[in-house]
Amino acid sequence: INAEYGAAGFTCAKYFVSLGVHPNNLFCVDVKGVVYVGRDDLTPDNYLNEVARDTKIRTLKEALVGADVFLGLSAPNLLKPDMLLSMNKNPLVFALANPTPEISYNLAKQTRSDVIIATGRSDFPNQINNVCAFPYIFRGAIDCKASAINEVIKQAATKALASLAKNGPIPFGPDYIIPKPFDKRLKVEVSSAVAKAAADSGLARVPLDIEQYR
Repeated sequence: INAEYGAAGFTCAKYFVSLGVHPNNLFCVDVKGVVYVGRDDLTPDNYLNEVARDTKIRTLKEALVGADVFLGLSAPNLLKPDMLLSMNKNPLVFALANPTPEISYNLAKQTRSDVIIATGRSDFPNQINNVCAFPYIFRGAIDCKASAINEVIKQAATKALASLAKNGPIPFGPDYIIPKPFDKRLKVEVSSAVAKAAADSGLARVPLDIEQYR
């Protein structure tokens, strides 16, 4: 479930699909509810048509029943405890509204012990912070003089982050699903993955010897 349909939510939804999420398994929700085929405001030129679902589900509460993942880029306290309880086993919740998330870390943990929750805050586990990615995506791209940033490059950075989380100084688990922002390995691993992906996809104008670059 992707709650919030501004630029961030829309871009995340498209990226999820590029990573392999089937469009039929993705519900997008904005202030008017579920983005569905035939909704009154979806004129032919509305960008939301790209993610509209042919469904009878109309509300976030309905959409969350049995859901595996919630991504919020929306408003404080949007995700209520009863909604969280309706989700599937071991639900993954990205409550990224700042400074007050869609559901607080403590409330989520009190509501159900199996929840895996990430927020944008540094005072709780699993902070989602773009500093883990953007500086090193650009570092790798600039160093190899990449002519563009494509899906191959973005996915390489994503996979590098995942690998670091699973092979780091802190055991991978519910309270550690992403490297911490000041993890010194980020610069080497993410930048190198980006430079290699740029070369592999023909975008590096100055291909690098990756082992030497590292």
